Amino acid sequence: MRLLRTLLCLCALPLDCACAQLVTDLPVIELNPTPEMVSISTTFGFHNKGTQPVTVVSIESACSCLSATLDKPIYQPGEKGTGKATFKLSGLTGMQEKALRVHTDDPSRPEWMIRFAIDVPELIRIEPKTQQWAQGDPTLAKTTRVSLLGDVPMKITAITTTCEQVKFSWREITPGREYEITLQPTTTADILFGALKIETDSKIPKYLRQLAFFAVCRKPG
Repeated sequence: MRLLRTLLCLCALPLDCACAQLVTDLPVIELNPTPEMVSISTTFGFHNKGTQPVTVVSIESACSCLSATLDKPIYQPGEKGTGKATFKLSGLTGMQEKALRVHTDDPSRPEWMIRFAIDVPELIRIEPKTQQWAQGDPTLAKTTRVSLLGDVPMKITAITTTCEQVKFSWREITPGREYEITLQPTTTADILFGALKIETDSKIPKYLRQLAFFAVCRKPG
């Protein structure tokens, strides 16, 4: 009886192990755009390493900055495929980790994740990006630092505000490289949100204008 059970298990094994599995050639697809790029596209390879065909039902991205297509919907066992992904880089800086969720008809793996790492050059760094005061707190002055990090120095040519209740002044610390902006609300009685519009003489259009934010927020609790 034990031998019979063993033989039955062995006979069933190929059926249990049969699966369809799409995998990319690289675990993470890395991209390195140049500073002037507003978008970047790449092609990537993958294959079905399983023993059954797999059908791609849909592709979903959690970020509107990422879209992708595959060369066809069905992949046979061992078959290779190619995909194309496009990233919109506007507003993105630093290392970005993004992923596509691919829905398939494979019951053992209905979702297949394609992972990307995009290193977007940071030419203008604003620290902190948002200055905050709590409602009712003293109207203390706070400082924002703007660093210009590209190979070619830049200058800030103008700064304007969207809210006159927060006064500001600015000065150059290191020519073409570093600026300091001082912000101070005239009152913290009311909740408010605004921005500083920072204009530069950058030769790259997307760096001509940057935003720094400020807010008077409701006090916690």
